[in-house]
Amino acid sequence: MKVFLTGITGFVGRAASERLLQAGHQVRGALRDANVPLAKGVDPVVFDDLATHDWAPSLEGQSVVLHCAARVHVMSEQSVDPLSEFRKVNVDGTLNLARHAADMGVKRFVFISSIKVNGEGTEPGRPYSADDAPAPVDPYGVSKWEAEQGLRDLAARTGMEVVIIRPVLVYGPGVKANFLNMMRWLDKGIPLPFGSIHNSRSLVALDNLVDLLVTTIHHPAAANQAFLVSDGEDLSTSNLLRRMAKALGRPARLLAVPCAILSFTANLLGQRSVAQRLCGSLQVDISKTRSLLQWAPPLSVDEALKIVAVHYVESKK
Repeated sequence: MKVFLTGITGFVGRAASERLLQAGHQVRGALRDANVPLAKGVDPVVFDDLATHDWAPSLEGQSVVLHCAARVHVMSEQSVDPLSEFRKVNVDGTLNLARHAADMGVKRFVFISSIKVNGEGTEPGRPYSADDAPAPVDPYGVSKWEAEQGLRDLAARTGMEVVIIRPVLVYGPGVKANFLNMMRWLDKGIPLPFGSIHNSRSLVALDNLVDLLVTTIHHPAAANQAFLVSDGEDLSTSNLLRRMAKALGRPARLLAVPCAILSFTANLLGQRSVAQRLCGSLQVDISKTRSLLQWAPPLSVDEALKIVAVHYVESKK
């Protein structure tokens, strides 16, 4: 199968390109910088602006578009109009690519959206499902929801199949941001005040997400559906840290500080969102993904954490 892949230099896109090539698919990858190395066998397409580029020549003969490129959630947003900036890439860019794909006869368009389309958090034991009414809160989530709506409308008008994937937090070899910081703290043996957090959060290993993406490019039942994806096991922040420490071969030095104190302190420091992610719950129900696609996460949480830990240790050498 010929797959046109955007975001090929990113965390998910790079892993997806390697898996697709291993599975025998032909991969044409869109990237901004022609000097960035790609997996052997990728046919590169250099572009400047996702929203204005003429994609038609690059999409000729392609069977599927796997759209990983996005303006991702920004922790320290600097723009005075964040929603406008997100829309330029996540809405205008996505729909420009999708319209060209439909015009060129591409059969299926697989779009990586975000769990933020569903909302920012759940009550314990009441997970989001794929067919819940969307309730995005921040500009990133709103832009992804608007892109989903535009893609569904395009599918209805053109007959091009659309598949929407809403991942939770993705972790894997080379993960950055807070996940990497937590690994560093555990590796150094720093005591952490997160021993009394009894929330429930869904995560997804990079390998599990990519496995689902490869499944959805060809599975008949995926057409015009939205799917949630996770590892199938929810963890508290405390449990995640303990199991991550075990994967690293380090003790987890966790102090039993109540969430109320953590949240109060974070609010004083202007880090309310950080406290929400540490103490709040966000669970997803992947039963639709399992049943409709006959899919299950190939890696357990502990297997995936071990892969991340090994990569982290090797990268320090």
